Amino acid sequence: MSSSTTATTDPVFNRENLENLLTRRFFVAPSFEIYGGTAGLFDFGPPGTALLANFTEQWRKHFVLEEDMLEVDSTILTPYEVLKTSGHVDRFCDWMCKDTVTGDIYRADHLVENVLSARLEADQRARGAAAAAPKPEDAKKAPAKKTKAKVELVAAKLDDAVRVEYEETLAKIDNYSGAELGELIRMHEIRTPEGNVVTEPVEFNLMFDTNVGPTGEVKGYLRPETAQGQFVNFGKLLEYNNSRMPFASASIGKAFRNEISPRNGLLRVREFLMAEIEHYVDPADKSHPGFESHKDVILNLLPATTQLSGSTAITKMAMGDAVAKGVIDNQTLGYFLARVHLFLTKIGIRPDLLRFRQHMSNEMAHYACDCWDAELKNSYGWIECVGCADRSAFDLTRHSERTGRKLCVRQALPEPLVIEKWTPVVNKRAFGIAFKKAAKALEAQLAALPEADVLAIKASLATSATATHPLVSTDDGATYTLTNDLVKIEKITVKEHVREYVPNVIEPSFGIGRILHSLFEHVFYTRPDDVNRGVLAFPPAMAPIKVLVVPLSANAAFTPTVALLRKDLRKLGLAARVDDSGVSIGKRYARNDELGTPFAITVDFQSADDQTVTLRERDSTAQVRGKIADILAAVASLSEGTETWAGVAKRFPAVTVAEDK
Repeated sequence: MSSSTTATTDPVFNRENLENLLTRRFFVAPSFEIYGGTAGLFDFGPPGTALLANFTEQWRKHFVLEEDMLEVDSTILTPYEVLKTSGHVDRFCDWMCKDTVTGDIYRADHLVENVLSARLEADQRARGAAAAAPKPEDAKKAPAKKTKAKVELVAAKLDDAVRVEYEETLAKIDNYSGAELGELIRMHEIRTPEGNVVTEPVEFNLMFDTNVGPTGEVKGYLRPETAQGQFVNFGKLLEYNNSRMPFASASIGKAFRNEISPRNGLLRVREFLMAEIEHYVDPADKSHPGFESHKDVILNLLPATTQLSGSTAITKMAMGDAVAKGVIDNQTLGYFLARVHLFLTKIGIRPDLLRFRQHMSNEMAHYACDCWDAELKNSYGWIECVGCADRSAFDLTRHSERTGRKLCVRQALPEPLVIEKWTPVVNKRAFGIAFKKAAKALEAQLAALPEADVLAIKASLATSATATHPLVSTDDGATYTLTNDLVKIEKITVKEHVREYVPNVIEPSFGIGRILHSLFEHVFYTRPDDVNRGVLAFPPAMAPIKVLVVPLSANAAFTPTVALLRKDLRKLGLAARVDDSGVSIGKRYARNDELGTPFAITVDFQSADDQTVTLRERDSTAQVRGKIADILAAVASLSEGTETWAGVAKRFPAVTVAEDK
């Protein structure tokens, strides 16, 4: 089916029209709305829930099934120790500042971004690069971020040097520290929409904390991501996979982030559905078997070097070339960027409104050594929707160090490897006398220590004759002091038959709500002859309802055929809806176009005589006629993506029907 007709057919995209449609047809609505609602929380209605289900189905098919990934479902409640170890307790923060008069809270980078953007927009108006006055549609749009709500775009020309400075600042806005944001606020005299001064930016941890159990002594959090539940189960996953490498785990589930100022619908919320993949790879070999088959996928890239130069110019480049030139760090990361691109465009995202932006050093997640965001452009600007990070070995290493449990891969070597390594040599008699029952466990822990930790103990013994290593402990948490008469650190020659390594992790992480918001905008348009007739041009696989069944009227003669169609559509696993209301057929078509229903089967008086029906395609409104069984088979193939509407139109005779309004 052709889905080329999209929001671009409208001369000006009207966000208010789309938001009204989504609310009126109950795709999504604020949670607890009859109580006034709660910021950052949303409920999905029947079509929205079906759309979510279709997204997760397509995601599983594209990634989990095609890649033989191991899907897991871990708990939402996460102990403090797990997230302390992962770094989230200390580093999962945004910079916030407060209005010194009203007490309103703002995210510092958003405040700077919106004020400078507003000034640049006012400069454009003064220079005549835009319309002399705001368009009516602009006045109706919800503000992209809080600052825009009350900033008046009075035409005011900026000096050329100031304009360039603003543009360069915005290009690097994600790379500033808290102190640098504070300096920008002072230097550019950034104020709130009310014109008030704000405080210096301070860090705000985005996790929701809670207590587990009746005593309240066990501290925990609602998980900010699904990844940690996968990492702590790495050993079990590796065993389940028969110790084969590389492999990937995957998870779809709810995550929670206590956003400073949630807004913009599904783009910035406090509870959301996410899907994450953790691909475990040998750090010495980050090649991927699917690289060759995907190397020619063209990506829109915005590298960190371009941003640091003050530009946001996109470079179109084949994924393979980007890896070869070092723009993308390695084959596996490049492969997943290509796979993400193919998935997003398959579900209806416009390729021209999709780019991959590389993180700059200061915005890089604490665990990542390279990271690219799949950003989708909508009426709020470029929005991060998928993060693709090379997390190195950070998580597995930290969890292993904290728990004393090995989270590593043991690889049999084809030929023994002779190496020299620093090794703890234990005086077994003295060790046993000193540590008694704990001696065996402590000796095993010493033998398992990484060489860097062994050298740390060596340095400590050389300076003080005693050493206490945090990992030299028993299960009750007690630590033990090592002395030179108990253990010596010596360089010995060993022959290794097994290589042991901690895998690196490549992680694509999908914010499903953000993707769906952008998808709504990318597929929405209005009929050229009637701006009040909105259409959501979902690809058939994503459409909440695949088929509308429309009897010509309420005549009882149509009932048997309608019942047969409903039964057969259910057998085919196709979501269908019967609209036998008394309004005209044109109006019934129109209100189901709003739901994104791609096909409609119309039952008329001829249907009872010869078992034929008409099939209508949503975007072209073209209709064909055929036998019921043949039409149902065509709908099934269209919904599965194995046939296009152009192909169907060639096989069946066309029918010309005027659609009334």
